[in-house]
Amino acid sequence: MNEEDDERQFRDPSILDALVPIITLISMLAASVYLYGADSSYGANQIALLLSAGIAVIVGLKNGLRWDEMEGGIVHSIGVSMGAVLILLAVGSLIGTWILCGTVPTLIYYGLELLNPSIFYAAACIICSIVALSTGSSWTTAGTLGVALMGVATGLGLSPAITAGAIISGAYFGDKMSPLSDTTNLAPAVAGSDLFSHIRHMTWTTMPSLALAITLFAVLGFTAQPAEQATQLGGPLSTLHETFNLGWYLLIPLAVVMTLAWRRWPAFPTMMIGALLGGLFAVIFQPDAVMRLAGDDSLNAPMALISGTWKALFDGYVSNTGVPTVDELLSRGGMSSMLNTVWLIMCAMTFGGAMERAGLLERLVRDALHLAKSTGSLIAATLGTCVATNVLAADQYIAIVLPGRLYREEFRRRNLAPVNLSRAIEDAGTITSPLIPWNTCGAYMAATLGVATFSYAPFAFFNLINPIMAAVYAYLGLKILPLEAKPEPEAGNP
Repeated sequence: MNEEDDERQFRDPSILDALVPIITLISMLAASVYLYGADSSYGANQIALLLSAGIAVIVGLKNGLRWDEMEGGIVHSIGVSMGAVLILLAVGSLIGTWILCGTVPTLIYYGLELLNPSIFYAAACIICSIVALSTGSSWTTAGTLGVALMGVATGLGLSPAITAGAIISGAYFGDKMSPLSDTTNLAPAVAGSDLFSHIRHMTWTTMPSLALAITLFAVLGFTAQPAEQATQLGGPLSTLHETFNLGWYLLIPLAVVMTLAWRRWPAFPTMMIGALLGGLFAVIFQPDAVMRLAGDDSLNAPMALISGTWKALFDGYVSNTGVPTVDELLSRGGMSSMLNTVWLIMCAMTFGGAMERAGLLERLVRDALHLAKSTGSLIAATLGTCVATNVLAADQYIAIVLPGRLYREEFRRRNLAPVNLSRAIEDAGTITSPLIPWNTCGAYMAATLGVATFSYAPFAFFNLINPIMAAVYAYLGLKILPLEAKPEPEAGNP
């Protein structure tokens, strides 16, 4: 066996080898959208990703890899996404129980009363920025406040796509700039810089990007034409009051989740605690709604309460008020609502794992590195590699680690400080992940907010502007630090 392994030699993939699976994927995804339109993410895209992964496997086998090696790469890639899958399922349960217990209806009720349509988009972006900055989690922000803000937007007759773009813009700004964020800690670790120097260096590209995004949301808000129901809120508001017992105390589950996130509890147990707390609050404060959801008159009261709460956890809440606006707002949630997204993530990670194990991603990066002659083109290549990795590997962590690992020595060789690299991989790796439908972040945001990725992507202004801003800074040579310049050392450090 050892002699066979010695004789077997892995051939370096050609650029054609690397491009064939990508061209296959792009062609199949285009055909998927053409044939199935908005329904393409309900199976057609998954098949495109799996077949393209098959092409990548064939390329790997041709170049000397064994099937078990390719399979190991795929299994490892899927394993990387399991944390995201568990969080996704927990968020489904949280949405179901938080609607049932009245937390989401209370947030929607207060939001409809307090938020003016003309400032709503900008306010949503700012609110989510502050919450994500304090918690360090874009996913927690979108899965809690984001869900409620989507409901408020529907009640005000505003665009769900623009609202989702505002939520994601704010959530990713806060996630990117928070010292509590895992990606904000990962990027400097990979690049070789320190956390707070990394955050300070990011402000030069990040703050102008957020300011431009908020300005655009303000312009859209002031020029928006709310639908007719925006001036007829009495019906939905009274229906919410009739269906649920509303009150400030129903915001306690939200406060608990935010506190746990701020204290850096892992996301999965945090979300599950929030979901179970929502179920407990439902039994205490909304027993009639819980028994209605159970839908079985043969059960006694205790068993009906258990059945209704359990159903909200796995199948979500179904509203039957007879008021279309309210029923549309509140009929959602449950782990089952996330299963199609889980399917999409697993297929995407299969493709990404096959591409990485066959060496095709690294081959593409090496060619990009050869074309990067100037500092500006090197940083632009880093940004482009992060975006491409988000597309091909379907995971923001890989889009941070892979370019950081591959470009680190080149930045050092060109006498560029590590904070330049860590900023670049955050400006593109973290930020563009929710713009890709099959990326773990894009799939999560679409499933959680109920808006297709390609619908909200044109309005995720911060996520679109930030990589462009980073490229502009790079080509103009603005705030590009040389290796000798030690950026603002921490107090007490030499």
